Amino acid sequence: MFQTLAYYATVFHRSFAAYTSTRLQALGLSYGLLFPVIYVGKHPACTQAELTAALGMDWGYSQRIVTKLVADGFLTREKVGRAYHLNLSEQGQDAFAVSHQVFSEWDQQAMAALDQSEQTQLLSLLAKVVPDGTQSTHMSL
Repeated sequence: MFQTLAYYATVFHRSFAAYTSTRLQALGLSYGLLFPVIYVGKHPACTQAELTAALGMDWGYSQRIVTKLVADGFLTREKVGRAYHLNLSEQGQDAFAVSHQVFSEWDQQAMAALDQSEQTQLLSLLAKVVPDGTQSTHMSL
């Protein structure tokens, strides 16, 4: 198999998804629900429209995810005027904290063979090849 950026991106994505799924399963949170929890944690009282746009989701998918996160006790949804505002519940705040740990721990594991300067260089180079708008659209951790 060719060793391309696409190949490595796919390997890393699969590895990260498997790692996070295992870690988040104990909380009752899946990989697919991770990013909405992080977004709401970083943007308290955001609207569902803001969440949907920031994560590049379609409205129907966003509606299903928000409904599930509210039903499972991770988010609260309060109507203010014509819009619903989203916040993390206590359970959601716990999941938010664990989510940050998951990113840090996976990074440490994935880059264990690199020294600090190599890690810094790798992240710097990857930042240069991220598609335009992706870094600002998706939240930084």
